[in-house]
Amino acid sequence: MGTAPRVARFYRGRDVVVWLHDMGHFDLPIERHPEGLDARREANHYVTGRDGGHDIDLRGLARDGMTLHGRLTGSAADKARFAGDLADNLDAADDTYERINRDIDQWIAEHGVDAPPGANYEPAWEPDGGGGELDLGAAGVRTVVWATGFRSDWSWVKAPAFDGAGYPTHHRGVTTVPGLYVLGLPWLHTWGSGRFAGIARDAQHLADRIPALSAARAA
Repeated sequence: MGTAPRVARFYRGRDVVVWLHDMGHFDLPIERHPEGLDARREANHYVTGRDGGHDIDLRGLARDGMTLHGRLTGSAADKARFAGDLADNLDAADDTYERINRDIDQWIAEHGVDAPPGANYEPAWEPDGGGGELDLGAAGVRTVVWATGFRSDWSWVKAPAFDGAGYPTHHRGVTTVPGLYVLGLPWLHTWGSGRFAGIARDAQHLADRIPALSAARAA
């Protein structure tokens, strides 16, 4: 398990995304995020919409028989090595889950919204270790599904518009290279930029800016 945070699917009678939308969280600009531009590289919260949507509770899955390990640090032959950070990562994910729920509680109270009562999360399982080495053969592991997300690859864009990590340098989609723009990236401008609900606003901003920038370069 890595360091991705988690969030409830439903809380106090509604989808958490709907609560966060009403609370204005998706309008938060990157400039006001505590981590600044580093927020663009943060992992998304894990949750699922399958079968109507539900939480992903790794502790519950472990209680029911899944074996959890800390972050994978390396492998050799048929052995895998894991960091001893499983407990810390689970705790951090749960802290985010609870913090978002508390924010919703506060907003409901401040706005006098009629909603069912909430409840604190009760951990279903506590880890014992999670680090060390695993002999895949001895454990009966025959298949490994590598599902760790992805990174964008901009190597095909031959323009000096990227930082040292290969990510486009931009402000609200306007890169440092005249005539080159980006759209649809996480935290392009706000938390909502990486969601369908926020793309139209970002696209409109670029549509308004491009003619003005083009005219300024032509002058």
